[in-house]
Amino acid sequence: MTGAGVGAAVEWLASVAPDPGACRWEWERDPRGIVLLPAGRRWDVLILPGELGHPTLDVLTRLIDRPGPVLAGFGDARMGFFVPPGTAARWVGTGVRGAGRGTWIVVPHPGRAVVGKVRWLIPPDGSGTLTDATLLELAMHEAVAARRDGQGGCQRS
Repeated sequence: MTGAGVGAAVEWLASVAPDPGACRWEWERDPRGIVLLPAGRRWDVLILPGELGHPTLDVLTRLIDRPGPVLAGFGDARMGFFVPPGTAARWVGTGVRGAGRGTWIVVPHPGRAVVGKVRWLIPPDGSGTLTDATLLELAMHEAVAARRDGQGGCQRS
């Protein structure tokens, strides 16, 4: 990501912080390059177990050019997909956790190499692009079906 892209991503992410300036300051000075940000303002996060998240991301990237931001954490044991605000409150599904209004998530600086246990698989670009929840659900179904059928991916005609 270019310097301008990183700057736009930092501004977009920091805009949800109670004090965006303090957020940017913390990001720049924390050697781990992470901050806590509130979900539910500009985005929610749906958190999938890694064994579902990775194949879901594979399907999703075949369906669309650029999904919204995606985080991986704890040795890729979990993946967080940034979706429109309000999604977490409406989500009904087994094994998927939602981070929406009233929750906070650990967010790494979008332009830094991995330092801690959380990293970007798809960093934000600053444009506000999010993954459509319906499309994410479709990708999850495709990933599960492909795994069940032993195909390992989405088949397109």
